[in-house]
Amino acid sequence: MQHTLLKSKLHRARVTHAELDYEGSCAIDINLLRWAHIYPYEQIHIYNIANGERFSTYAIEAEAGSGIISINGAAAHKAHPGDRIIICTYSLMSAQEISNHHPVLVYLNECNEVTGSRNAIPVQAA
Repeated sequence: MQHTLLKSKLHRARVTHAELDYEGSCAIDINLLRWAHIYPYEQIHIYNIANGERFSTYAIEAEAGSGIISINGAAAHKAHPGDRIIICTYSLMSAQEISNHHPVLVYLNECNEVTGSRNAIPVQAA
């Protein structure tokens, strides 16, 4: 049996562009892609903290060091510059692989600069 688990995430990224007429996808600063182990053309899920929209698309590279997070094509209706979003990838794993799995969690500030990373989410307290 295969299980779908969180592979990586960019937490609280800030949308810098929303380009309706650009070919669909989400352009992400290549340095951030590398931090989060996200590959060009990999499927990504985007969760918009500002308006609750949830959608999927694929990642493409934006200029290294630019901080760009550009929501393109039809998805540009779901996010606007300034919105904070969470970008996630998932991976299929067997039960044996799960015991050794640690996601890559990358935390960003309002300028899309990395403020830290972890490989586990703390237990939520009551």
